[in-house]
Amino acid sequence: MQVFIKVQVASILGSAVDYAATILLTEIFHCPYLISNFMGNLLGGTAQFNLCRHWVFRDVKERMPVQAARFVLAFAGSLILSAAGVYLLTRFIGLNYIISKTITSISLGVSYNYWIQKKYVFA
Repeated sequence: MQVFIKVQVASILGSAVDYAATILLTEIFHCPYLISNFMGNLLGGTAQFNLCRHWVFRDVKERMPVQAARFVLAFAGSLILSAAGVYLLTRFIGLNYIISKTITSISLGVSYNYWIQKKYVFA
């Protein structure tokens, strides 16, 4: 249970980076929300990877390139699911992109992201 909670904290901190970048790119630089979402995901994912590697799983003995390669594969799935969720909720349900991103982020954080990191990336 402690690992689950730490992963969620790392996810929240990664999401803070993600949201800051997404909102900045969309609202200040007027990028389309899907591009902003993608860039925010990349920055937030990088932050989350480092937090998980050093703090949650304390798995710095294994070579970083191996973990990074696994993370990139897992993260690609997360990016696709995130983009799909944000697009569907924004386009077809009519939610604001930030609300869509929040719903999608929480759903992925407690399901896909936790399990894939625990069982694959940092196994």
